[in-house]
Amino acid sequence: MDNAISGRYSRQVLLDPIGNDGQAALQLAGVVVIGCGALGTVIAERLARAGVGRIRIVDRDFVELDNLQRQALFTEEHAHQHMPKAVAAQSILAQVNSEIEIEPVIADATASNIESLLESCSLAMDATDNLETRFLLNDACLKAGIPWVHGAAVGTCGQVMPIVPGETACYRCYLPEPPSSPIQGCDVLGVLNTVTGVTAEIQCTHALRILTGNFEPDGNMLFFDLWEGEFQYFNVDRRPDCPACVRGDYEFLRKESASWATSLCGRNAVQITPAVDTKLDLVQLAGSLGKLGEVEDNGYLLIFRIDGYEITIFPNGRAMVKGTTETQVARSLYSRYVGI
Repeated sequence: MDNAISGRYSRQVLLDPIGNDGQAALQLAGVVVIGCGALGTVIAERLARAGVGRIRIVDRDFVELDNLQRQALFTEEHAHQHMPKAVAAQSILAQVNSEIEIEPVIADATASNIESLLESCSLAMDATDNLETRFLLNDACLKAGIPWVHGAAVGTCGQVMPIVPGETACYRCYLPEPPSSPIQGCDVLGVLNTVTGVTAEIQCTHALRILTGNFEPDGNMLFFDLWEGEFQYFNVDRRPDCPACVRGDYEFLRKESASWATSLCGRNAVQITPAVDTKLDLVQLAGSLGKLGEVEDNGYLLIFRIDGYEITIFPNGRAMVKGTTETQVARSLYSRYVGI
């Protein structure tokens, strides 16, 4: 290993489980981080500092002021500019480690793109905020034979589970089917910023073990309440009838988006996802909408405000309509002002 590499990563190379060979393995690895919020920002930063050669950061959202309480990497300026989270993270991480490749992807992980998002990656990191995407990620990783590390945090509690196809239980062994009723998240229950940090740090430790060949599957899920200082491990066995990891039935990959218009719990907003990605000319759209209401265009997305609503429009046609939880209202506004 050359002097520049050993200098940057010298404290890591000194660790017996990693050494020169492990560090070289990290440099050759590609990791996709699905979600760039409280978990994803910490994950992306730790992996970048550790020298993972290629990191793909996937997120659909943009930075808002209330993100700064728990989401590392972001600044007030990012929030003021409504910068896409993936782009904001890349801009900071490029200054942290200029020797690695960081690819920001402004997109929602769906059945139509999840497999392409995993391409050229040897590991996936779960930093999502919803169960639907986790079931989708589970199917895609099992099909591709790619390990992934599940993580979730809400309130003062967190949970982590590494999943290696063919060696451990999968997510559907733990949770066979999506719950029949919504599970409240941090928008409703709140979240301690230290619990998201600890969750992400543990996820990254599993990631480094997997990428350097030091992972020994044990089938355990860690659950902890950081406020109470309680840590517990639960064994998750492979279900002999699991449709995903046993039967190879990847039903979530066959599903189209759960709904074209999805109400975002706790945010007084609806996300609109076209059935097929398109390519909008945001400059032209800003010109036409500017005649009707207030428009902001930062080069990555367009924000249009009218009649108490705020519509954030992305180049692929996806949009978030703030000011309503009614999907029909959001669809009407979308059709009226975006026109596709």
